Amino acid sequence: MSDIEDQTLGFLLRRLMARLRPEAATALRPLGLGLPEFICLRILETYPGRTSADLARHTHVTAQAMNLVLHELESMGAVTRPETAPSGRALPAQLTRKGKTLLKRAEAAVRTAEDKILAHLSPAERRQLKRLLYRAGDRPAEDAATSASPRRSPVRQK
Repeated sequence: MSDIEDQTLGFLLRRLMARLRPEAATALRPLGLGLPEFICLRILETYPGRTSADLARHTHVTAQAMNLVLHELESMGAVTRPETAPSGRALPAQLTRKGKTLLKRAEAAVRTAEDKILAHLSPAERRQLKRLLYRAGDRPAEDAATSASPRRSPVRQK
């Protein structure tokens, strides 16, 4: 398999992530964040009020692992959860003003990391890459209609 087109999508994505993950982690470290905390902040910005279990399902980690991330973000003052659950045991999480500010700084840091690893692509190629990756993550219309979840809404593009 010498041709790029013959490579599997998973291999190509893994190859890109192998470069992006350490760059992004390094860029986030001065902010006191790791990738799990950054991802959690991003999700809570888009889906406020998610519980630890919701966030865990969304990120494919255990509820216990997500609860640790949320506790860390709470101790930083970036996230707040009520003392008692409005119903059942689930505690909905919200970004605080500090969390929103931290997220903006984190997004800028991650964009710098992205710019570093994509420096060899033109701005038009970068935009095209992001558009194609976003579209590839969409479900075909007929597939989406049969498996759409009422709790999920589309992620906004930046």
